Amino acid sequence: MIEARATARYVRTSAQKAGLVLSLIRGKDVNQALATLKFTRKGIAADIAKVLRSAVANAQNKAGFSGDVDRLYVATCYADQGPSAKRVRPAPMGRAFRVLKRTAHLTVQVAERPEKIAAIAATPAAGSKRARGPRKS
Repeated sequence: MIEARATARYVRTSAQKAGLVLSLIRGKDVNQALATLKFTRKGIAADIAKVLRSAVANAQNKAGFSGDVDRLYVATCYADQGPSAKRVRPAPMGRAFRVLKRTAHLTVQVAERPEKIAAIAATPAAGSKRARGPRKS
């Protein structure tokens, strides 16, 4: 099974805000996840879509990939907290408030779903009593 990941570092958003959007696509097929991100009304959705496309491209370049992008799905995705830039905002009476401009590291990992192999089970004969099961009166 092929797995590939992509990471975007120092993205200018908080990890909490990015995590809300990442939870929308976790476990979905790649095409469905991209469609979800396209219509998500959050600014970070475009950055996550870019990382997801990069993870798909990384999977396509791996040896042993089947070539079928439709079998890829979002295996894991998460946002880690990056470094925060500290800024100063003027406050009343000569004071100052500290403003934290947060960053996040976005990671998306895609994997290939295994092929579904249908097992052919032996069916009992139609006339036997075992095939019908117990009778209820």
